[in-house]
Amino acid sequence: MKAVSTYFLLALLPLVMSCNQTDNDSKNTLKSTDVLKKECYVAVDSLDTAKLNLDYLRSGDVTGTLVIDYADKRKNDGKLKGKFRGDTLFVDYTFKLSAKNPVVYKNPLALLKTDGKLILGVGQIETTLGRSYFVKNVPIDYRQVKFIFGAAECAVQPKP
Repeated sequence: MKAVSTYFLLALLPLVMSCNQTDNDSKNTLKSTDVLKKECYVAVDSLDTAKLNLDYLRSGDVTGTLVIDYADKRKNDGKLKGKFRGDTLFVDYTFKLSAKNPVVYKNPLALLKTDGKLILGVGQIETTLGRSYFVKNVPIDYRQVKFIFGAAECAVQPKP
């Protein structure tokens, strides 16, 4: 019995030692959420406008904001998160129709990157168990679209 407890303590020793070590370089390294690059885009369709801001993260994820201001409807204002698969950015877009409306909506979006532009595709969406997604084996249309985003200057954020 005494030998078993001795082996147990010896097995735990490396774990305890590793938990107590600190890494001075960890303060200087980038985190997976650190922004490597920012891109901003604007699209106009008649009286409707859309502004898209993207942050490319070290982890490979892309996050950002999308505001769509429809002339005859409420404004969609929200955040997105996703990843590129080839030349297409697939994101989940979480948004509200207005600040006064507490309802939060979440839809998938697909943006095809070509010639420095992002084309917001139109695809068939279905919802299962409260989760919306593009229907498999149904192509996303990038020809008859409403918004084609062109590069724009990113607004400078004031430092805190």
